[in-house]
Amino acid sequence: VQLVESGGGSVRTGGSLRLSCAASAIGDTYNCMGWFRQAPGEERKGVASKYLTGGHTYYSDAVQDRFTISWDNAKNTVYLRMSNLKPEDTAMYYCAAGWFVPRGADQALALSSYNYWGQGTQVTVS
Repeated sequence: VQLVESGGGSVRTGGSLRLSCAASAIGDTYNCMGWFRQAPGEERKGVASKYLTGGHTYYSDAVQDRFTISWDNAKNTVYLRMSNLKPEDTAMYYCAAGWFVPRGADQALALSSYNYWGQGTQVTVS
């Protein structure tokens, strides 16, 4: 599975961005898509996840009510709509795909749940 992110960039505080991640392959290779981010000097952390089969979505507390994850089945593309951006949202954002049935946010947003990763796209908020 190849994942290619796009849509990152620089934005002012309070602005919005939409990240995209196009996934190759389909079938029994992944059923969950996630977005993670890593700021300089910090660990990579999960921010949003979507269980494609059941439709459930999960968000970290830091982005709840500001970020929205969605999936376009026709395009095999996952999106992350980010609104009301803050300087602390500045990070490299990574798309990930995995095959599991999420039993809660802890599992859905855990790095270890995912098998495939994109190269990342930078988001800078100032």
